[in-house]
Amino acid sequence: MSRSEGSSLRRCVISLLAIGLGLFGLTLPGQAAAAGLAVLDGNRPPSFASIAKKTSPVVVNISTLTQRTPRSGSNDPIEDFFNRFFGESAPRENNSRSLGSGILISRDGEILTSYHVVRSADTIKVKLGDQTEHEARLIGKDDRTDLALIKIRRSGGNLPFAKLGNSSQLEVGDWVMAIGNPFGLEHTVTAGIVSAKGRVIGAGPYDNFIQTDASINPGNSGGPLISAEGEVIGVNTAIFSQSGGNVGIGFAIPIDLAKKVLEQLRKNGKVVRGWLGVRAQDLSATQTAALGVTRSPADLAIVTEVADKSPAAEAGIKTGDVIVEFNGKPVPKSHEFPAVIADIAPGQKVSIKILREKKEQTVGVRIGELADETDGNQQAEARDAELGLRVQRITPEAARRLGLSSAKGVLVVEVQPGSPADLVGIEPADVIREVNQRPVSNVKEFERAARQGRRGDRILLLVQRGDNAVFFAVKRKA
Repeated sequence: MSRSEGSSLRRCVISLLAIGLGLFGLTLPGQAAAAGLAVLDGNRPPSFASIAKKTSPVVVNISTLTQRTPRSGSNDPIEDFFNRFFGESAPRENNSRSLGSGILISRDGEILTSYHVVRSADTIKVKLGDQTEHEARLIGKDDRTDLALIKIRRSGGNLPFAKLGNSSQLEVGDWVMAIGNPFGLEHTVTAGIVSAKGRVIGAGPYDNFIQTDASINPGNSGGPLISAEGEVIGVNTAIFSQSGGNVGIGFAIPIDLAKKVLEQLRKNGKVVRGWLGVRAQDLSATQTAALGVTRSPADLAIVTEVADKSPAAEAGIKTGDVIVEFNGKPVPKSHEFPAVIADIAPGQKVSIKILREKKEQTVGVRIGELADETDGNQQAEARDAELGLRVQRITPEAARRLGLSSAKGVLVVEVQPGSPADLVGIEPADVIREVNQRPVSNVKEFERAARQGRRGDRILLLVQRGDNAVFFAVKRKA
């Protein structure tokens, strides 16, 4: 190879290397920079500086104060787990603080945030970009989507506020930026891309998350995910991490869903949703053939559960019915079905075409109203002295934080030392799915199943611990 050929090759290699580094905003020193790397200026990704400068003033820091007395005989290990995962301070006698982020969405001080950031707060403090602090009040909350609307008490208005975009226009690979207060560090900016859309992570019936590799850490909850156009297209809500730190997998609630929730929070303080009272699952080709159905499995869903006294039960829908059409349209996928029902106003009548014993029939159903998660008719907690357990219902928030694929069952939040449950190895954060080989969906069902039998009898519990399911035979106190 001649000297001139070698020189040309070196220049070519250096240029290619420089262009590759330029895609990440890097440059080569010395001779490489002198070899004509000015071409890199047109190959670098756009800077986020102007977007960060424009949108930072609409991001706020939220802290809360909760007056609470720790439960007797319990260190509240579930709360400790949640605090480590989300970066909220652990409870202290009567001074529990949590830190998160929020988004100013109106001139008069309305702020959109995650509900878990302000849950159970007696006092909500908001620090604006100008470092002024203001007290806020809770306007509305929605446990199922983990969203809340708060408003600061500040006269004069005229505050900066975010422009809410359209998350349905997002594409996988689009640049996005997150602003928040990770670990209490104010106004931290991170950037990445949209890694996936429509993610289902077991957080609840309305899972439809934007996944991003923009760093989202504890304290970012409630902050905005921002598009390259400077519009809010998501509300940062969760991370996927065993350690509690960022590993490049973060999730945000799409702003299109958040806007629907916001409208109702302003009006009602809660979200009113339609209720049908069925669970359904998608069918595979094998299952469709076994049922003797000739339709494509992509257009079908099978009813796996019908709630007692629900609109579906009253209309005559049964477990095993195959839904072939819903309200004159193709059947939604099973993970989309709850959201489709929720969007229907209570009292409205819908038609459902079902296949039962190979015969099609159309059933009319009047949609009911889905009970609020915080309604008193849903028992939240129970204590079983004979077993030595205290359990709580699994809220969508708890399912999200614990990474559970289902909110069915009960969550163990306390085990009395030396109790029958303690002796066999049951621990806080375990999820009880079955009692004596009977599934339990909630606290009331657990209580009913656990009461059966006599003192001194053994009770068989199916417990989920992480990714494992284990049976425990617990002997009641005699």
